[in-house]
Amino acid sequence: LLDQILDLWFESEPLKATLATDAVIGAMASPHTPGSGYVLLHHVMGELEGRRGAWGYVAGGMGALSQAIAQAATARGAHIFAEKAVCHVLLGRDGEAQGVALQDGTEVRSKLVLSNASPQITFLELIPQEQLPKDFVQRIQQVDTCSPVTKINVAVDRLPSFLAAPNARDGQPLPHHQCSIHLNCEDIQLLHQAFTEAAHGHPSSRPMIELCIPSVLDPGLAPPGCHVVSLFTQYTPSMLAGSRSWDEQARNAYADTVFDCIEDYAPGFKASVIGRDILTPPDLERIFGLPGGNIFHGGMSLDQLYFARPAPSYSGYRSPIPGLYLCGSGAHPGGGVMGAAGRNAAQVAIEDFRHL
Repeated sequence: LLDQILDLWFESEPLKATLATDAVIGAMASPHTPGSGYVLLHHVMGELEGRRGAWGYVAGGMGALSQAIAQAATARGAHIFAEKAVCHVLLGRDGEAQGVALQDGTEVRSKLVLSNASPQITFLELIPQEQLPKDFVQRIQQVDTCSPVTKINVAVDRLPSFLAAPNARDGQPLPHHQCSIHLNCEDIQLLHQAFTEAAHGHPSSRPMIELCIPSVLDPGLAPPGCHVVSLFTQYTPSMLAGSRSWDEQARNAYADTVFDCIEDYAPGFKASVIGRDILTPPDLERIFGLPGGNIFHGGMSLDQLYFARPAPSYSGYRSPIPGLYLCGSGAHPGGGVMGAAGRNAAQVAIEDFRHL
């Protein structure tokens, strides 16, 4: 269990709880849930510019990373069609992938098809079910995609000033403004209580909050003196108790709870807010195609990792459809901005392509 691992290494409860947030991030799980220790490992493995376990901001926002990948591809002859929804995968006489059909009727022929959509969209929406083994379809249908995440994007007219480290008189950013700021994480029991509430269908009354201010390091994201604040919060159930859906009132009530919590740490925060964008789990699914709103395309629990991701016998990026490969977060080794699934899938596809 995660709490046992942390107890071996640390004495400070706030430090243990802060580390525990990366063990439950994006997961409908408590730090007491068996297997949560792996999720922590998943978030600290690897390195950035030689620093082990480090993370970084992407200048220009996360979309700039996608643009960089796109530019690298087009420089090597790739053609990219944005805003062109795929209707289904084209199949040959023997059931092999032969390209994709777009919703506007265009057909793009190809010897191989790689999908970074979720396993649910790839295999349950883009492929006729009769073309897939029944046990495979059942496995994809049963993947746990439960997500606790509500993302709130905020525009503010000044930097938040925290009681623990008040702003300088000149209002310039301090070192902590350049980091991920964890709130409501004083002890692991707080996180467990927040999870328990959501498990019973109620948004956490004291939610776990990861607050980042990317405009401190990337001033082009906001006008002078203003900032954008990214709030990664949990726990929020996909469906509220009593089978109630997330209407506008429920969204705003939860966001108000989050803002009240921030106000306790940084008085004046609420008065600085110019606008906010609230994305609950159903919003994340509808807008970004994340199944259940899950940022990893499926839970990172031990039963859905390694050889079982996305299904037993299909963890090697190939699928039951010859020529169709899964290369997104639903494939091994899972979610996170690291590119491992895409790189590994590309290597497998290149090897197969040599034999076509």
